[in-house]
Amino acid sequence: MSQQLVLVAEAGRAVGTRESRRLRREGKVPATVYGLGRDPQTVAVDWRELRQALTTDMGVNAFIDLQIGGKNQPSLVKEIQRHPTRRDVIHVDFLRVDPNVVVEVEVDIELVGDADQVTMRGGIVEQLLHSIVISAKPGDIPASIALDISGLTLQGELKVRDLTLPKGTTTEVDPDDVIVQGAMTAAGEAAAAPAAD
Repeated sequence: MSQQLVLVAEAGRAVGTRESRRLRREGKVPATVYGLGRDPQTVAVDWRELRQALTTDMGVNAFIDLQIGGKNQPSLVKEIQRHPTRRDVIHVDFLRVDPNVVVEVEVDIELVGDADQVTMRGGIVEQLLHSIVISAKPGDIPASIALDISGLTLQGELKVRDLTLPKGTTTEVDPDDVIVQGAMTAAGEAAAAPAAD
């Protein structure tokens, strides 16, 4: 489950391209905090501290306590803007959240186990759904949701209904949506085909 992290944010940054570039040269990332019916607030966060927060097991779903002017604002990262070629972070949007109110986030689906019944027959495990939108309180957001594929068969499927959602977590995704299937490869089909006379 989500572990709350603390990230210091400097309030009152000037807006504009020139000011944003100056902040980035100083190792800071321009950011905006909004939500909970309050006015958006422009802030700046230290790039190293932000990277540390986003490289935990929780990734972009980290539950972050933004410390602004000595006051904590529980937040989630809503959007990260990256430079189109360098891929470095140029702006972050933080969403203020109430720790006791359910939010919707996208969480990765992690395949665990070995699909021996598929691989021994020349097939492959094809993952069609890599993430799922869930609803949970910020402190209950999982780093990922595991799906055991050890029982998967060739031509078989595992669906959203086969996921075991963590306590306090729900999803509105169609339970019949396929997450993984045991698919035959072209080489496997050729090997299984009867020999020509």
